[in-house]
Amino acid sequence: MTLLGACSAVPAAEPTATPTVAPPTTSSPAPPTSAATPSPSPTPHASGTALATLRTLPVKGRGARTGYDRDRFGAAWLDADRNGCDTRNDVLAAHLSDVQVKPGTRGCVVLSGVLADPYTGRSIAFARGAGNGVDVDHVVALSNAWVTGASSWELRKRAALANDPLNLLPVDASANRQKGDGDAATWLPPHKPSRCAYVARQVAVKAKYGLWVTRPEQKAVERVLAGCPGEPLPDDRTAAPVLVPLDLREPTAAPDGAVHFGSCADARAAGAAPVRRGDPGYGPHLDRDGDGSACE
Repeated sequence: MTLLGACSAVPAAEPTATPTVAPPTTSSPAPPTSAATPSPSPTPHASGTALATLRTLPVKGRGARTGYDRDRFGAAWLDADRNGCDTRNDVLAAHLSDVQVKPGTRGCVVLSGVLADPYTGRSIAFARGAGNGVDVDHVVALSNAWVTGASSWELRKRAALANDPLNLLPVDASANRQKGDGDAATWLPPHKPSRCAYVARQVAVKAKYGLWVTRPEQKAVERVLAGCPGEPLPDDRTAAPVLVPLDLREPTAAPDGAVHFGSCADARAAGAAPVRRGDPGYGPHLDRDGDGSACE
């Protein structure tokens, strides 16, 4: 099956360095000084075909989007498997070919590589920095998860979903922006050979975390899988366990009069771009790659 690999633009360019070709290190760093605990264990998804698993998912209407914010899923990006690298770089390294990493980062910072994009079928050269054309997509969009069950979860479980490699794929940025927060009823990859694997991954994520599907979503997935009824679920058995820090806290509401930019266009219009972490108006919804510098 086609291996699929959010939703994140790539961070601003790093200082020039001579890249070295190497896979990301798997050695564990020194134990952190702060305690960490495994995230609440999601329900393991059923083995077998995506179609069989789809039929086990609850079918309900969309919940309210009230209260949704990217912050409600924790910081982007965590070192989810505690290998010393953040989840975004782990996902890039796992799905790109010809990977080059930044020296002195223990194989963590991916500088370049080549993406076989599952959404468009194109080969895309990735180079770390603004405008490289690659996003890391949450296959089940976080806002979609919010309205299909995640709004009632505790923060540690939402952070687990946001950093689970099962739900993350590097993809063509323009296709990802077209997808937005759509489910299978409103958006499918334009590259038709990838559609079976794409919806199978969505089914696997929803089954693993106990999310429901809407009736139109269920029917759309069924239509895709009718052409590939034996499509298996993506293998999640070897995925690194997701750990989240104990000190995660729900975001607090901004006080009245606080600076808020709804988009980078708003920040630029106000002459505030780039907006860095700690600056008035900074928020993860602007900093899609989580590097601390938004709207470059």
